[in-house]
Order: sequence, then structure tokens, then C-alpha cells
Amino acid sequence: MAGTTSADALLSAYPDHVQRLAHEARDCIARWLPDASEKVDVPSRLIAYAHGPGYKGAVCTLILSKTGIKLGLVGGATLPDPHGLLAGNGKVHRHVQLSRSADLHQPGLKELVRESSAACRKRLGEARPTGAGISQSVRRAASGSTRLARRAGR
Repeated sequence: MAGTTSADALLSAYPDHVQRLAHEARDCIARWLPDASEKVDVPSRLIAYAHGPGYKGAVCTLILSKTGIKLGLVGGATLPDPHGLLAGNGKVHRHVQLSRSADLHQPGLKELVRESSAACRKRLGEARPTGAGISQSVRRAASGSTRLARRAGR
């Protein structure tokens, strides 16, 4: 299948409405986290976004199901959530359920993703603000993964 990405291959197993929602979510994350890497994990049925290697560098995930998507936020249990968007009761993680396009435009969602990004940068010991250029070590760690900046220009 020439021109098919691993994300397209993963999404093809889901209903059309989930595929459309996933594409919209990926586009939003590309705008909100322009220097994060995207990695598709087919066995886990998710798409992960990171600023660096391993769990320490993880920011968020799109967890796919037949009915919708959960936007998982690493460290979500510690993030400020003034709009009450976060669900789940784990000690560390929280998620936001995405069932329709409008869910991506809820007040506070972009801020939650950016807060998760800032927390990730703190874990990585990066002092610069979100949106600044990506470090060489993160570029090396992201080799083989799709740069979100490429998707933003799509």
C-alpha cells in the first residue's frame, strides 16, 4: 500500500467516525505540540506523543476504540483541570473521552495538553518553554517516528 502510513493502517481497523475523529485529534495535537514526535503502537492500538525517549518523555496518547478515542494525559492526576474534563481514577494518569469533533474544542482541552507537555519537559530537565526548538537528543530519540510539524503543514 504505497503512501499508507502506520497510523493509516492502524486506523483502518476502526469505524469511519473514529477514523475521522482520530485524524482531527492528530491535527489538533500537531498544532498544540508542534515539536513533539508521534509514534504509532499498533499492538497497543494507540498513538503516542513525546518530547523524548521512554515514559519520561511521554506527553499524551490517543487510545482508540470502536466507539471513540480517549486522549490520555501522562501525569494527568496532577494537572490543573478547572473545566472538569479529566476522567479516570488512576494514581498518575487521566484521560478525556473524545466521541465527536466538538469534544476537541472544549474549553480547557488545549491547555491540559500543553500542561502535560510542560510537565514532560520538567521531567526531562528542559528549562525552555513549550513551543521552543527541540533538542538534539530528542531528535535522535524520535528517529523513525513522524515529526508532527510535517502533519501540521498537511
